[in-house]
Amino acid sequence: MRRVAIPPRANWRERAEHSGFRFHTIDGEPYWDESAYYAFTLRQIEQDIEAPTEELHAMALDLVGGIVASEEQLRRLDIPEPFWDWIARSWQARDAHLLGRMDLGYDGHGPAKLYEFNYDTPTSLFEAAFFQWQWLDDQQRDGRLPVAADQFNSIYESLVEALATIAPRLPRPIRFAALRDAVEDQGTSDYLRDCALQAGIECAALAIEDIGLSADGRYTDLDDTVIGTLFKLYPLEDLFREPFGRHLPDSGLRLVEPPWKAVLSNKGILPLLWEAHEGHPNLLPAYFDEETEPLPAGWVRKPLHSREGANVRIALPDGQRIETAGPYSGPAIRQAFHPLPQFDGRHALVGSWVVGDRACGIGVREDASPITRDGARFLPHAIVEAGTATLLA
Repeated sequence: MRRVAIPPRANWRERAEHSGFRFHTIDGEPYWDESAYYAFTLRQIEQDIEAPTEELHAMALDLVGGIVASEEQLRRLDIPEPFWDWIARSWQARDAHLLGRMDLGYDGHGPAKLYEFNYDTPTSLFEAAFFQWQWLDDQQRDGRLPVAADQFNSIYESLVEALATIAPRLPRPIRFAALRDAVEDQGTSDYLRDCALQAGIECAALAIEDIGLSADGRYTDLDDTVIGTLFKLYPLEDLFREPFGRHLPDSGLRLVEPPWKAVLSNKGILPLLWEAHEGHPNLLPAYFDEETEPLPAGWVRKPLHSREGANVRIALPDGQRIETAGPYSGPAIRQAFHPLPQFDGRHALVGSWVVGDRACGIGVREDASPITRDGARFLPHAIVEAGTATLLA
């Protein structure tokens, strides 16, 4: 794994705008950065990322049944009691799930370490599935990357296949919804809707704010038509605590991601995994905050429902403290400190995508801070064998 400087495409901004990548720059700062790329060998991808991703995914799924059947475990995850039976029914019915992203610490040597699952509202999808593949194709065409270079990226094909597989089990049309003014979320939702269209699925776009509620407690669109299936890029844990969400268990609404994903998107799954698989090479020691055992060489405290690196507190091995602000509070976990690898002074995080139950691609984000925050940049990657560099300076 190397960070390799490469000239950006002269027209990349026009390419981004043309493809609907409207969030390539956020608040005046670049989000997409193609001044460098991360180079992996095929062995690193297949053995150190792809295989462990599928193993960790299977390990997490194996825990769901026991969790949803246990009041104690659901309380540990801080899931409100009115939703317990709904979540359990969703798992018992094996309600269809689509995708998730797990965040890994990996430097090209030794096992990748799991930091967390993003299994309810994962973003950075469009740039991982489409725009970095376009970058690779353009750079090869311009002679800056070898023709033999590749990318761990079958995300698009996997999404179309998975959507076609689960669609017969869902009422249609499928509405794809995100907050109206959340540009990145809208971009992710629009990309998934396009994949659904490619799979021949009847679907429509809808803003979260435009979802209504009928007199008999069913969710409706702007035409007062009952919504049968909803892909919502909006956190389940927020819906659990909002008056609008209390109707979910009895509404008949089918969600993608399904209710049981609330178990896996919760940071509490990390100590539960450690309890079940203590010492696994891809796991970090993790405990619920109130149950924390002494953690050597530092720790990281994360609220169960925090996102985008908010409200994270790190105790470094040398005694220093790093903390981020944010809106999240409540119960938390502590995870053993495992620093992100640094390349050219930037901290790199590998996001490994799972569609259905298959690992199918990665995206790399980097931050100047050891905590990957919402302002972290996305850089493309390529599979090139060791010793191969860009062909043109």
